[in-house]
Amino acid sequence: MTMSPNSWVLVALGWIFIPVYISASVVTMPEYLAKRFGGQRIRIYMSVLSLILYIFTKISTDIFSGALFIQVSLGWDLYLVCVLFVHFQAFSKVGWYEGLVNRYMSAVPSVTVANTTCHLPRSDAFRMFRDPVSGDLPWPGLVFGLTVLATWVWCTDQVIVQRSLSAKSLSHAKAGSVLGGYLKLLPMFFIVMPGMISRALFPDEVGCVDPVVCQSVCGASVGCSNIAYPKLVVELMPVGLRGLMLAVMLAALMSSLTSIFNSSSTLFTLDLYHRARPKASERELMIVGRVFILVLVCVSLMWIPVIQTANSGQLFDYIQSVTSFLAPPITAVFLMAIFWPRANEQGAFWGLMTGLVVGLIRMVLEFSYVAPSCGQPGHRPAILADVHYLYFALILLGLTCLIIAAVSLATAPIPKEHLYRLTWWSRYSQEPRIDLTGPQMTSDPVNSNFSNDSDPLPASWWQRAALWLCGLTGPNSGPAPPGTENSELNSLQEDPLWRRVCNINALLLLALNVFLWGYLA
Repeated sequence: MTMSPNSWVLVALGWIFIPVYISASVVTMPEYLAKRFGGQRIRIYMSVLSLILYIFTKISTDIFSGALFIQVSLGWDLYLVCVLFVHFQAFSKVGWYEGLVNRYMSAVPSVTVANTTCHLPRSDAFRMFRDPVSGDLPWPGLVFGLTVLATWVWCTDQVIVQRSLSAKSLSHAKAGSVLGGYLKLLPMFFIVMPGMISRALFPDEVGCVDPVVCQSVCGASVGCSNIAYPKLVVELMPVGLRGLMLAVMLAALMSSLTSIFNSSSTLFTLDLYHRARPKASERELMIVGRVFILVLVCVSLMWIPVIQTANSGQLFDYIQSVTSFLAPPITAVFLMAIFWPRANEQGAFWGLMTGLVVGLIRMVLEFSYVAPSCGQPGHRPAILADVHYLYFALILLGLTCLIIAAVSLATAPIPKEHLYRLTWWSRYSQEPRIDLTGPQMTSDPVNSNFSNDSDPLPASWWQRAALWLCGLTGPNSGPAPPGTENSELNSLQEDPLWRRVCNINALLLLALNVFLWGYLA
């Protein structure tokens, strides 16, 4: 499932979204919306909502999955710790793809719940296009609903887009998008199928359905599917390689968290804190950014118990469902901002507000009415039982677009002189643009280096100790809240050779993606 819409959305990032961001000369995604629509309320809202999404869908889930891997590998308590080899070893153990199909469909735990079928593998387990009504991931939701979520992640989220904005050229950014698209084809074979192998080899642990058994196996009564991959690593790999795999997983976890922390710090310091304290020094922004990261980590750790029990204990479903409740309005606003010049600030704001209220209502209901364990009666409202979260994402996207269009048409349009190089249609314009935003900060806390000459150390010993703890003592002590880098990406001009290379690879990627979809349909 992980390769579903990501490849073509990554192509859209390099060929559609990045050219607009480059022509707009922006550093953060809220900054783009501020230039496009004017005012500050949308920029502040976007910054706050992005940080909330980071807590619910990125930081807490990364920490949880990393801790879970360590827990299964070493047997340590979850809150105490708050790939090639395993792939081929697993397939060899199960008898390659044909053996996986046979063993998975017969992988039934020894302890079941009477008068239920929840212990049986799904009959459509090896199909990507599943029934639009009864499927756990209905195919219309997989194709269109996940595309909405993927557009938010890959094309409008600061964590991802900041990397493209630090490219050397537009062709460089496109090449990165294509490479990312090729890499997104691999999780199906290196993560999803090994997880299925784990269910086939260890049905009593990974496929447990009895709440008492599940609680004893993984500490979550709703199910233990989250331990599938670490269980495979622990059982199949020798001790030495197990340690190497653990190191690889921790390195990947730290890399992911670092990117999220960088983006979170940038959003908070530049879009929120600096607006509240416009005269804040660069050193103050540095300290505030790093303290804010600590606060994010603490809040994320407090959210982990919710992750353990949400969506029947399935981490993938949890991430996608929360994103379905909060992200579609953001996707709608960016799409309308880029492709419909008539969209204005009033429409974008009230579209975001309406989408937020509707999404939060669904989210509160989702966590208030937890899905029942196997064999237990469920009394969930129809909006939860009958409307899949991926369908809800499509509904929420459509509703937000309607609100944006209606309010925009009922209010005054933004004059053309404010929109040059801010939409897809005007990205090549050479006309002078009058920015709707106020004067920007005169210094750049992101790319500035600090020295004792420009910002002398305080005399108080405890202040010097605090600065030392934050790594801010001495010259060239590092950049302020990271998230951007010095870049030559300031033009839409491309070398003809590399433009052709990127275009050909993008077409090959899309063709390969369509072939795999057809093969696994």
